Amino acid sequence: MIKLGLISDTHGLLRAAVHSAFTGVDVILHAGDVCGDDILAELSIIAPVHAVAGNCDTPGDPNLPPSFEQTFENIRLHMSHGHELGRPKPEQLLQQYPNADVIVYGHTHRQLIFEAAGRIVVNPGAAGARRFDLAPSVAVMTIDGSRVTVELIEIE
Repeated sequence: MIKLGLISDTHGLLRAAVHSAFTGVDVILHAGDVCGDDILAELSIIAPVHAVAGNCDTPGDPNLPPSFEQTFENIRLHMSHGHELGRPKPEQLLQQYPNADVIVYGHTHRQLIFEAAGRIVVNPGAAGARRFDLAPSVAVMTIDGSRVTVELIEIE
């Protein structure tokens, strides 16, 4: 079993509540719009971090590739910010990344868990400054063999 902390759209602000929300996670995945290496450094105090570039991050940053793919247990995961598809919708992401069992993205700032044909699309929401009248949030994903569960967590 592995627990993944999912975070996106920090926009240079890492709330203290993220530390408690991610207690016990094995790995943290940041789905872009990090906006500062200090964010990744602080997250790495909690667990190892993999991050991707968002549309607000510095282009060409070697710490922020455009996408991240890895198999956890038996689950193939793809993470990108989502801006590569304009205004991404879960169905578009499933079509764009057909080999992924789980797709993690950000960009819209809207929390989302979408399941279709045994595949899951997750947007943990935005963890940075409150925007668009949406509550800041993160998610914790647990992978146990072929079973995937996701919990959205509002943070303040």
